[in-house]
Amino acid sequence: MPELPEVETTRAGLEPLLRGRRIVAVRVRERRLRWRLPPSFEAELTGRRIGVVGRRAKYLLIGTDAGTLLVHLGMSGNLRVLPSEAPRLTHDHVEIELDSGRTLRFNDPRRFGSMHFVTGDPGQHLLLRRLAPEPLLPEFDADYLFAATRGRRVAIKVLIMNALIVVGVGNIYASEALFRARLSPRRAAGRLTRAEVGRLVAAIKRVLAAAIKVGGTTLRDYVNADGGPGYFRQKLFVYERAGLPCRVCRTPVRQMTQGQRSTYWCPSCQA
Repeated sequence: MPELPEVETTRAGLEPLLRGRRIVAVRVRERRLRWRLPPSFEAELTGRRIGVVGRRAKYLLIGTDAGTLLVHLGMSGNLRVLPSEAPRLTHDHVEIELDSGRTLRFNDPRRFGSMHFVTGDPGQHLLLRRLAPEPLLPEFDADYLFAATRGRRVAIKVLIMNALIVVGVGNIYASEALFRARLSPRRAAGRLTRAEVGRLVAAIKRVLAAAIKVGGTTLRDYVNADGGPGYFRQKLFVYERAGLPCRVCRTPVRQMTQGQRSTYWCPSCQA
């Protein structure tokens, strides 16, 4: 699944290609996304001029002069800006033609992604209004996370993947941040000290920033806005490295299941 770095990389790639452009046509090839696209979808977007392309958690917010297109990439989706004459792929479900002669295409083989056209404040949309702080902004700090962990018996990895605590820390980056913070993913959140929480906050910010810098992590389906892969996989310390030697201490990396997701950790570095 595209996580925060992949979505931010997509946003950064899309903005210079979309900002200031007018939408001249919208073609929906498949309405059955995670939520069915309404019959009004094409008319709501056609003729609109695009402004800022933003992000909230794993949602892209493509602003226009009449509202905001809220996009989630789901499990396997991607957005690409291509010449309008470029051949369509099998799972290109939505095409948004621009006055630049290019087309924004939404491709999603599994159709778990979604699109909503929202008027008014997009932050008040049902999908966004209860979301927690962004991990790369100042309000997500050691004081905040330490307070959020108090009295929690849930494992720390499960806690930091909860979008009501902090958004955008998906499975890959949770495992990697805990490794960098030298914390076992099994530790009860409420048992962490203030210093340990501080290390974890710093590690989350560091690992996400590093992933954004190299375009995210390509594991299976993800490509960025120009169709290229992300390269953070080459920098992973533990994720999907079960049985391989730890890059720091050479102890074999272990794997377990937490919250129905695979967790990877080094039993020596993260005792």
